[in-house]
Amino acid sequence: MSVSVNFSALRRTKWYEYTARFLFGGAITALAGFLAQHFGPVIGGLFLAFPAIFPASATLVEKHERAKKQKAGIKSTIRGRQAAALDAYGAAMGCLGLMCFAGVVWKLMPGRNPSMVLFAATAAWFGVSIWIWLFRKSRFCHSR
Repeated sequence: MSVSVNFSALRRTKWYEYTARFLFGGAITALAGFLAQHFGPVIGGLFLAFPAIFPASATLVEKHERAKKQKAGIKSTIRGRQAAALDAYGAAMGCLGLMCFAGVVWKLMPGRNPSMVLFAATAAWFGVSIWIWLFRKSRFCHSR
């Protein structure tokens, strides 16, 4: 599997699907703000770290794959679930990189130049995410 960009998918996505993503993400962000006001920034930050768009995205990926199979006359829903699971797997790998980003900011931010800290955290996120992706690719490609 190679990483690629598919611009035709933008035309297949309906306006209400974008609206669902926007509303779900906004609701999660508003909930995080409410929790931060009442219980402090540490608790609010935990909820803000929740990937707000992922649940809406996963359901839409599954729906699109299922619709493609139905259009082809296939009644199986397994492919849609597999596509959503693969999306979740990628999101989990990305979250590990974001955890490294947060750790670098948390440890380096007090008393240091913020732009340098953000540069170091971004480099850590990028490096860890690429390493996880390459590790996963080499591990699964060699086992098959």
